Amino acid sequence: MDKVYESAEAALFDIADGATIMSGGFGLCGNPENLIRALREKGVKDLTIISNNCGTDLYGLGILLQTRQIRKMISSYVGENKNFEQQFLGGELEVELNPQGTLAERIRAGGAGIPAFYSPTGYGTLVAEGKEVREIDGRHFVLERALTADYAIVKAWKGDTHGNLIYRATARNFNPIMATAGRITIAEVEELVEPGELDPDQIHTPGIYVQRILRGTDYEKWIEQRTVRPA
Repeated sequence: MDKVYESAEAALFDIADGATIMSGGFGLCGNPENLIRALREKGVKDLTIISNNCGTDLYGLGILLQTRQIRKMISSYVGENKNFEQQFLGGELEVELNPQGTLAERIRAGGAGIPAFYSPTGYGTLVAEGKEVREIDGRHFVLERALTADYAIVKAWKGDTHGNLIYRATARNFNPIMATAGRITIAEVEELVEPGELDPDQIHTPGIYVQRILRGTDYEKWIEQRTVRPA
């Protein structure tokens, strides 16, 4: 089955205002750059974005904050984005913060069809407020609900026209679990090949999880914080 779309804009054709979208990446590593730019150009608003963070002021998902297209963020880390801080403190942006491991497991559980799980992380803190708590073997655990999304946008290194994906190094991060947890998963890849060209033992995301795929262009591969030695 050919799942290839000509462009990011074409692959996002049915995303509407109010959609819930998972976006892969960790900081500025492994971001679906083409799809994020296309979301900005499409102009859809009131989005709920599930992502480890929201980029920086100028890069990654941060460009959707510039245009105030995001209504709610479900994330773990927000420290590199001043727009995020200002919109949250101003009451323009709803935020659901998660411990990073809990966020990853909520997404993984969603992709596995597990509706909820118990975690010791966050017990006795604000994270546990309003949630069910259970004592198991002398320890307290907080019930965390799984996360799924209308769409998952992910970025891989290589993919084939059937949607099989291979990620590279740190850019793997949240992408594989998000690919399983979207009702519609849209993948952009640096290299798009024909079926059979990928080593089956190297595939990280099987194509059954991917509904749409495109070859990305003009990757910038931003650096969040550049640290170099003095000249």
